[in-house]
Amino acid sequence: MSVADSAIDLLKILIATPSFSKEEDEAAQQVAIFLTKRYIPFTRKGNNIWARNRHWQNGKPILLLNSHMDTVKPATGWQRDPFHPGIEAEDVLYGLGSNDAGGPLVALIATFLHFYEREDLPVNIIMAATAEEEISGAQGIASVIPELGPVDFAIVGEPTQMKMAIAEKGLMVVDGEAKGVSGHAAREEGINALYIALEDIERIRRMDLERVSPLLGKVKMTVTQIEAGKQHNVVPDSCRFVIDVRTNECYRNEEVFEILQSQLQSELTPRSFRLNSSGIALEHPLVQSGLNLGLPYFGSPTLSDQALMPFPSLKIGPGDSARSHTADEYIRLSEIRAGIDTYIRLIEGI
Repeated sequence: MSVADSAIDLLKILIATPSFSKEEDEAAQQVAIFLTKRYIPFTRKGNNIWARNRHWQNGKPILLLNSHMDTVKPATGWQRDPFHPGIEAEDVLYGLGSNDAGGPLVALIATFLHFYEREDLPVNIIMAATAEEEISGAQGIASVIPELGPVDFAIVGEPTQMKMAIAEKGLMVVDGEAKGVSGHAAREEGINALYIALEDIERIRRMDLERVSPLLGKVKMTVTQIEAGKQHNVVPDSCRFVIDVRTNECYRNEEVFEILQSQLQSELTPRSFRLNSSGIALEHPLVQSGLNLGLPYFGSPTLSDQALMPFPSLKIGPGDSARSHTADEYIRLSEIRAGIDTYIRLIEGI
C-alpha cells in the first residue's frame, strides 16, 4: 500500500471518530495506533501527539509539520451521516473534518513518513497532530510548543488549495456593555442602554482604521451578538454585545482595543490579546521553495494555530477553506495525493 493510500485510510478512520474540541482522545489514539504499526516512536501529551524523523542530526534547522485533529460540531443541513466516510464519484470523500483539517493532517503525516528514514534531509522534522485548534485552546499546540525544544519554522496544514498563506489575520473578541437607567417604557423616564449600544454599533460599522495591509487588507470589526431587555415595558439599563475583530499585521490587538475604547461609550472587555496576526517573510527559504514550484501566495482572513507559534510558519494544505464548517463537508482524494506530492517537493526545495 502506498503512503498516500495509508493516509487516506487513516482519514477515513478519523472521520468515523468524533473529535470535537477537547474530546479528541480517541482520534489521538487512532494516530498513535497508526504510528505504532509503523514502528515510529512518538510522544503524547493530553490529546496531542508528536514524533521526530529517525535520523535526527543536531545542528540542522528544525521544521515542524502541524495540523489538528479536532472538529467543530456538525452544521445543520447535513444530508449524509457526518461520521460516515463515504466516497462518491470515486474521488469525493465526505465527512465531518474531512477538509478541515483531516485532509491536510493526513497529507502531512504521509509527508513525514516519506522522509522518516531519510539520512540526507536538509532539516530535522517534527510531526505534530494536535488538539483544540478550533477553539485556540490552551491544551492544543500552545501546550506542545514548550515540549518540542527550539523550532526554526513550521508548515501548518489547513485547507488552502495548496496556495501559500504567508500571512493571516489575528483575532480579538471584545465584550461590550452599554449602561443606562431603567424606567417605564410608557413614560419619558430612564436612559435606554439599547440605544447607547446601537450608537456604538453604528460607530463600529463605520470605523475605518487607516493602516491597510497589502496582503490582509483592512482591520475588520463585526458585531456578532447582542442582548438586552427582560420585559416589553421596561427601558433596559444594560445592553451587552460582542465584537469580532480581525487584525492585520499593521496593528497589535492591544492597539486596536485602545482605539475602540477611545471611540465608544460602552464598557469594553477583551477576552484575550494573544491571537495576533502572524506569517512568514517572502524571502524565507520555505516560501522561496514554494515560489520555485509556482505556488501562488496570499493573505488569509481565517485564524489557525499559526497565531500561537513564536516562529515563522507557512499555512498550506489540500482542500478548500470555503468547505470548512459547512454541511456535507468533503475533500477530494486527488487533492490529498497532490498535496502530499507538493509538501514533499516543498521540503526538498528548501
